[in-house]
Parts: sequence; structure tokens; C-alpha cells
Amino acid sequence: MIHDLVHSFYAEVRRDPVLGPIFNTRVHDWTEHLDKLCAFWSSVVLMTGRFKGRPMPVHIAISEIEQAHFERWLGLFRATARRVCPGAAADLFIDRAERIAESLFLGICLHRGEGPGFAAAKFTAPAS
Repeated sequence: MIHDLVHSFYAEVRRDPVLGPIFNTRVHDWTEHLDKLCAFWSSVVLMTGRFKGRPMPVHIAISEIEQAHFERWLGLFRATARRVCPGAAADLFIDRAERIAESLFLGICLHRGEGPGFAAAKFTAPAS
């Protein structure tokens, strides 16, 4: 399921007019990158410890990344998770993605010295 989610989601990201250019200019080996992302999600959701990386510095280095990019990423992620995963699994992946997005965005804002305004960024989906 992790493989299907990651591969389906990043196929969407690569085609997205907003996110695609950011990813496509930085990822030169998609096979390797997708393997790393599968290991990441395996570690996050199943606690396998497979992922050995540091996502924060990678995201901090993307100077053009803004809150709107995280919101777009999460919108695509939510839709893909709902399409690929059964209900409870989709909910779990989405919850973790929202927490990770918040954490990464907070780290980016702190690194940029963008004071307390960043605290308003909450990446949870609005209640239906």
C-alpha cells in the first residue's frame, strides 16, 4: 500500500503545474527518490526504521517553498490517499502528512527568521 500511495502521489506531483517544477528541477533519479520516500513512509507509519535521512535541511534549502506549496502538496496527498488506501489507512497517512507538513513548515519559518506568524499555519483538512 505504501508503494502504491507513494508512486501514485508523486506521479500527480510531477504533473502538477505548481509543485512539478519544484520537484522536477531537484530530483534527478526518480527511482531512487521514490525508494527513499517509500522507506520514509514505512518508518513513519509502520515504525520500521528503514528511512535514514534528514528531510529538514533538504526542505530548508528550497528557497521558493511557501505555505501555499505545503497546502497544495497536502491537497494532492489527501486525494491520493483517499483513492489508494482504505478508510482507516488513508486517515492515518493523512494525519501523519499533516503533522509532517506543519513540522517542516515551522522549521523553514524558524530558519528564515519569520517570527510568530508561522504559528497560524495549520495543515489539517477543514471539517466536512
